Amino acid sequence: MNSPSRASSLGHSPRTVGLVAAVVTVIVWTTFIVVGRATADPARGGSLAPFDIVFCRIVGASLILLPWGWWLVQRDRAQGRGQSSLFGVSPLSLRVTASIGLFGGLLYAMLAYNGFVFAPAAHASVLMPGSLPLWTALLAALLLHDRITWLRALGLGLIVLGDLWVGGPSLLHALDGGEVWKGDLLFMASAFVWATYSVLARRQRLDAVRATIAITAFAFAIYVPAYLALLLSHAYQGHLFNAPLRELLFHTLFQGWGSVVISGIAFTKMVEHFGPVRSTMITSLVPGLSALAAVLLLGEPLGWNLGAGLACVTLGILFGVRAAAPVKAKAAAPGPVTAGS
Repeated sequence: MNSPSRASSLGHSPRTVGLVAAVVTVIVWTTFIVVGRATADPARGGSLAPFDIVFCRIVGASLILLPWGWWLVQRDRAQGRGQSSLFGVSPLSLRVTASIGLFGGLLYAMLAYNGFVFAPAAHASVLMPGSLPLWTALLAALLLHDRITWLRALGLGLIVLGDLWVGGPSLLHALDGGEVWKGDLLFMASAFVWATYSVLARRQRLDAVRATIAITAFAFAIYVPAYLALLLSHAYQGHLFNAPLRELLFHTLFQGWGSVVISGIAFTKMVEHFGPVRSTMITSLVPGLSALAAVLLLGEPLGWNLGAGLACVTLGILFGVRAAAPVKAKAAAPGPVTAGS
């Protein structure tokens, strides 16, 4: 478990670590949305289906995190402490591993990548990181007994308004025909399960590295055998065996190492410092940034609403962070104390 004193001993203040983690998370999440749409959309000529990409994501992350988890477990056992599960590769108990792994490691990826098949990046920008503050605030109030003050409610309202300005006009036509609405529902569901993971990680006061290892170990143990069994039995018509090697390597590196290892640790570290609600306030920068990137890189339409949306989101983040700042003085629970709400 990382603590403020440990962060300082490494030469970096907890605030610096939290800010760096926030920047890394925003960059990777923005790239994830653009790359996800560019590769999962059948119209853009990607070779892999969504469940194939999920497989590459999990296997790529596992190449780093499972050996890391085994080493942590062995070290803990030598010191006569710690818990483990899943044959010694998860450094957390089976109950905790399964609870956070289901939401953060398994469901999120399956829902998000399938959403990109049906809906454009602008929809993903609004309905994934854009709806995270709402889901997280509600779950934090329910599970962490976090109080939603009027100032935080104002911040949440501004973020929602900004997200609607960015992608709302296209969402109004989601039910006119076609299958865009399927992607919208999948994006909203993926935001909900990621918010659940972030609140559970905060509730358990989980170390960023151990939590990321645990969710990857759970996803590997459940998804990889099931995927391979369906693929080899021809019950699922995947494209793993006929896709170009460079595409497989790209998804293994970006989706596995970038989106899981780097982003997963950075996000959980950000939650440790800022708390789940303020963390999702910060990630509300992603809708505007990813929508702008989709315009520049994917040729999606540019509207006047983008500037208005970014302004509202920025104001909402400022209100949310300001509202959460006094909560530091209240942290008096047993175990390592973490800043934030």
